[in-house]
Amino acid sequence: MELNYKSYGQGPALIILHGLFGSLDNWVSHARRLANDFSVYLLDLRNHGKSPHASPFDYPTMAEDLAEFMDDHGIYMAHLLGHSMGGKVVMQFAVEYPERVEKLIVADMAPKTYPPHHTEILEALIQLDMSSLTTRSDAAQYFQERLDDVAVIQFLLKNIARTPDKGFRWKFNLPVIYDSYEEILANVNLEYGFDKSTLFLSGGDSTYLLPEDHDMILSHFPQAQFHSIPGAGHWVHAEAPTAFLEEVIKFLQ
Repeated sequence: MELNYKSYGQGPALIILHGLFGSLDNWVSHARRLANDFSVYLLDLRNHGKSPHASPFDYPTMAEDLAEFMDDHGIYMAHLLGHSMGGKVVMQFAVEYPERVEKLIVADMAPKTYPPHHTEILEALIQLDMSSLTTRSDAAQYFQERLDDVAVIQFLLKNIARTPDKGFRWKFNLPVIYDSYEEILANVNLEYGFDKSTLFLSGGDSTYLLPEDHDMILSHFPQAQFHSIPGAGHWVHAEAPTAFLEEVIKFLQ
């Protein structure tokens, strides 16, 4: 699969993967900062952004997509950074292709199976009739009546795109994401470990990556380091961008 991407800067390769419902656009400001020291590649994962829509939608398949991207762009080895769902993709890739990973950074995600926690969002997305929208404000009002988190609403609204007939569509592949939700919640296949430098960065207010996960993680990522950024939640890179970038640069250098 030919993934959509943007690249910035020159230097050692650093590939960054977004989370569920996200896109490479979420990481542009970080990429521009990191471009002083790295060749930064931002990717849209399958069924997101401008990348192709296709099944299956699971971590082994997305790891294969990443390997294909690196092959197609002559990147044998790279630093990898993934947030949330993207964090599981880079962990899956690292255990399958350890020789192709220089250093690994996982942002606020553990390799475990998670309980369903997007149900309210998914139901709101599925029930929205995109053909009924005349403006983006219609969508904003719809979500405000169903979802409490303003940040989540703004995040979802960024995924609305215009169609040629001046209607609206989702940038992500909602039917496949909805049908594959259990695959997204699933654990990373850790049949093999990854014995290279790894940083698990978490938000201090997030419940995605907890201290009780550390022993399990260390059993598969024995060189793992852990750092929690106070005051940040699951979107640690957006809520504490300066502290997040400082930790990333310090670890990679």
